[in-house]
Amino acid sequence: MTTSAATTLEDARAITALRPRYGRWAAAAATLLLSSLAAIGAFVSQPLVAALPPPAPALSADPARMERDVRMLVEEFRPRGYRQIEQLDRAAAYLRDELSAAGGRVTEQLYDVEGQTYRNVLARFGPDSSARVVVGAHYDAANDLPGADDNASGVAGLLELGRMLGRAPLRGDVELVAFTLEEPPYFRSEHMGSAHHADAMQAAGVKVRAMISLEMIGYFTDEEGSQAFPLAPLSMLYPTKGNFVAVVGNLEGLSLVRTIKGAMRGATDLPAYSLSAPGLVQGVDWSDHRSYWEAGYPAVMITDTAFLRNRRYHTDKDTPDTLDYARAAKVVTGVAQAVLALANE
Repeated sequence: MTTSAATTLEDARAITALRPRYGRWAAAAATLLLSSLAAIGAFVSQPLVAALPPPAPALSADPARMERDVRMLVEEFRPRGYRQIEQLDRAAAYLRDELSAAGGRVTEQLYDVEGQTYRNVLARFGPDSSARVVVGAHYDAANDLPGADDNASGVAGLLELGRMLGRAPLRGDVELVAFTLEEPPYFRSEHMGSAHHADAMQAAGVKVRAMISLEMIGYFTDEEGSQAFPLAPLSMLYPTKGNFVAVVGNLEGLSLVRTIKGAMRGATDLPAYSLSAPGLVQGVDWSDHRSYWEAGYPAVMITDTAFLRNRRYHTDKDTPDTLDYARAAKVVTGVAQAVLALANE
């Protein structure tokens, strides 16, 4: 045997001896990677949040009233785009009347954008307290589109929530707000109605226990593969059928997400899932809750996941007959129980 051949043989024996050790290292690394991925998944989705028993009295939203309100917004006040000031004002008058009839103390917040006057409609329920719970939904629609799911569904939920709160025992201050200018061209800008509201509260030193944005809550389907995701790995954490409601928060709001998700799970049999992630994840900050994050307030979005499920998003096919009012009412029932839990702490 030559020297080079002996060296080669010795090298082979050394490698063979090391194989078990490398195998153990590879297995440990794989286990660590899987454990890390599982931990990240648990962090963002909080799958083990327990359902909280609903406080007395148990509240229940009315699907028929919600459908009536959606049809009113779509059929009577269309178009509700940023250029249609008269239509937006007519819709605002309807919202004022409904929230006042529900027992809310109703006011308006007027603000000017590029020479036009827009208005938020505000309704307060319950006594003054050290911190406020805010629930909001935008009543404008994109351009001249019908906007049934986006966002007449959220506004109908806001009105129905007001009717329930008007007869509920509240120990804290709850404010319902209907916003304008969530849609383009003012989307994600300081001109959004929610930005004006959040900034005004911040300037007045108002403390906010939680803000809940109702953003598209009416579209559900049991079709397999109907649910899409902003990141492919999320499909391993959530259902692939669009038959659930989502509670979306940022990383700073994990506790608030847990509270709201637990209350919603305890209120009805509608599945409630959650996502806590930074705003760089597509869609996480695509609604009015973003304005409250910018102001330093804790906020979440309640949603059917919008364009990730509803293919009629921002089209002329987003009409009242495509919504599931029974499940939308369950969303609002869950939100009502969450509001009671937060306001009565």
